[in-house]
Amino acid sequence: MGTMINIHEAKTHLSRIVDDVAAGAEVVIAKAGKPVARLVPLEKAPRRKTLGILKGRLKVADDFNAQLPPDVLADFEVR
Repeated sequence: MGTMINIHEAKTHLSRIVDDVAAGAEVVIAKAGKPVARLVPLEKAPRRKTLGILKGRLKVADDFNAQLPPDVLADFEVR
């Protein structure tokens, strides 16, 4: 459980508390000494993927999709 503060302190210092939570802290808000809410940082949104970023930088062999030789294929089979 994170730092516990009362609801009056939370209202008075909300901006500072939000900054602390955004930096990774966890804050529990209590009313009459009983925990009633927990503030936690949001998960960071995943970065957008840029399609084609490696275009022209990779070379795929002409036989990429060719069937594997039997001796190599045998190594992948369950015995």
